[in-house]
Amino acid sequence: MSEPVPVDEGRLHTRAAVLVFLAFALAYFLSALVRAVTATLSPTLSAELDLSASDLGLLAGGYFLGFALTQLPLGRWLDRFGPKQVILAFLAVAVVGCGLFALAASFSGLLAARILTGMGVSACLMAPLTGYRRWLSPPTQLRANSWMLMTGSMGMVAATLPVQWLLPLTGWRGLFWLLALGIAVSMLLIVLIVPRWSLATQAPPGEAVGYSTIWRHPYFRQMVPVGFFSYGGMVAVQTLWAGPWMVQVAGYSPAEAAAGLFAINLSMLCTFWLWGVVSPGLARRGLTPERLIAAGLPLSFLPLALIVGLGEDAGWGLWALFCVSSTFVSLSQPAVALAMPPQAAGRALSAFNLVIFSGIFLVQWGIGVAIDALSVFGWSEPARFRGAVALFGLCCVLAYLAFWRAGHRTALAKAR
Repeated sequence: MSEPVPVDEGRLHTRAAVLVFLAFALAYFLSALVRAVTATLSPTLSAELDLSASDLGLLAGGYFLGFALTQLPLGRWLDRFGPKQVILAFLAVAVVGCGLFALAASFSGLLAARILTGMGVSACLMAPLTGYRRWLSPPTQLRANSWMLMTGSMGMVAATLPVQWLLPLTGWRGLFWLLALGIAVSMLLIVLIVPRWSLATQAPPGEAVGYSTIWRHPYFRQMVPVGFFSYGGMVAVQTLWAGPWMVQVAGYSPAEAAAGLFAINLSMLCTFWLWGVVSPGLARRGLTPERLIAAGLPLSFLPLALIVGLGEDAGWGLWALFCVSSTFVSLSQPAVALAMPPQAAGRALSAFNLVIFSGIFLVQWGIGVAIDALSVFGWSEPARFRGAVALFGLCCVLAYLAFWRAGHRTALAKAR
């Protein structure tokens, strides 16, 4: 297993592709666990460090801020040096970040470590997707993307009840030491299994595609609004605000909230598995990602409206329905890469990931800020949560309308 994986004209053989997928999947599993664990730990961290809602939102969002800070250089490095070298360098930073989080004694220390960890795991999805753009056929890329997201959902499942069960044994500091160890193990597997970037796969200097070209691309611009608010908001809810809602609004105990998060993330896991099964067939039938998003994303607005309307009667089931119905927008990620030349895959993916994770950071923090700010009206905490979620829902609707309008304009331009 220590020999390089064979490459045939840029494509991986089936067995090699499976091994490469599994090596990357372990790293992404751990990055998703680190991402989502703040929702489970929020009662513990809030009690121990006396965190407000905006503090909690900023702490969770710090991970995504670190993610966003690295995306533009990450794309250039992926296209130049390849997935293997880049992800190993980044994961080393993640190990340090987890260790510093375990040692932190103040909110500022936790936030700094959280940002560093976010920077360190920021290549865990972009690196494999960049490799898949050249190593796999287009339909298989859609499947691999969905199943990578399924692996991320496994990490989020592990961040709920399993973490809740482990906390009495390790404490939250010991948990982060274990995460640092797990990331180091994933690095070893990537060293042994993933092939290096072949010089033959690098773009000739004259064919380089810069970020300015990517940002101006009509397809990229069409996906930006839903990537920011709908995709970013889905992850913001899944990794943080569903948990505090269940405790502060629906009256769940911390253990019950962890069970609810477990169910939400298990629902997401099954949904991404299903997308991986059906997406190649849908692509062969000409059902493009933008058509599927246009038809399916509005389904997410109904559960969000019910959550706001029902308040304390809205439990994990409606949050699961919102997250599951939002997964249509996950099709945008590989679609953006496929819309660009192969030599620009890393930059295209990283630029779009910057949009998504900027959205996650701002939605996570913004919901917390809104919850605190609405206290000026004398509202109860449940009412403030409902008001903040209503504002988020309005942003999602406006983002969808902008997406639809951009697609309509593109269709008219092609018709002419």
